Amino acid sequence: MGNAFRITDVDANRAYAIGVARAFGGALLFSLPILMTMETWQLGFMMDRHRLVVLMLALLPVLVGLAYYSGFEDTTHFGDSVLDAFVAIAVTSFMATIVLLIFRVIKTEARPNEWIGMIALQAVPGSIGALLAQSQFGHRQSAQRKRRISGDFGEYFLMCAGALFLAANIAPTEEVLIIALQMSPWQSIVLAALSLALMHTFVYAAGFRGQHERPQNRSFAAVFVKFSVNGYVLALAISAFICWTFGRFEGLTLRDTMQIIVVLGFPASVGAASARLVL
Repeated sequence: MGNAFRITDVDANRAYAIGVARAFGGALLFSLPILMTMETWQLGFMMDRHRLVVLMLALLPVLVGLAYYSGFEDTTHFGDSVLDAFVAIAVTSFMATIVLLIFRVIKTEARPNEWIGMIALQAVPGSIGALLAQSQFGHRQSAQRKRRISGDFGEYFLMCAGALFLAANIAPTEEVLIIALQMSPWQSIVLAALSLALMHTFVYAAGFRGQHERPQNRSFAAVFVKFSVNGYVLALAISAFICWTFGRFEGLTLRDTMQIIVVLGFPASVGAASARLVL
């Protein structure tokens, strides 16, 4: 009996170690764009620390939810999901520190306040990638996980996670502000309409793997409003939050503020739709 318990423990530890290794791979893959983006390095150094704390506090429940819905290991208790969320942050922080040291972005003689912000910003997309490693690199999701995602709340939550991932990757770049300032109001309206159309097409009409079928008892308009319109509103809200935490609204007029939200809402909406397909 004792040997059986020891074998079970060894197997469980081995499975968890494989999950952590998979999380490391997911963190590296999902954070590569901002690991090699100079604006992210500068933003991590200059960003208001209070807003950085707000961003990290907002990230934590997203990570706990992702660990519950699609983490790097199957979880049965809420405490396991919380633990996996912190493991994802730790794995991402370790990975980002090593990579940025190799790139000599972080210098060994630098003070902690000079590099903590850089590492923290990598944790946003990287930790999401670590927790998505199960669905992307591991085995197919268990039936229990699929049941968890099947409800409306699960769909909305995954859209928020997808929007947060792409918005956090793109928001640090100067191009978002440049595009927003050079667009006319009419072009912003067209971009918003395009974002909505792409969200619905990706999920219901493009034939991608994981495509959803429209319920027979619901009209096109009902499904469009319930998921695509509401999902786009969530993507815009997350875009606004990310822009605020990164200080992108400083010195802008109301019109420019709205346009930068719409511009960032374009990739955020694509991320929201993609999350419904891949998870």
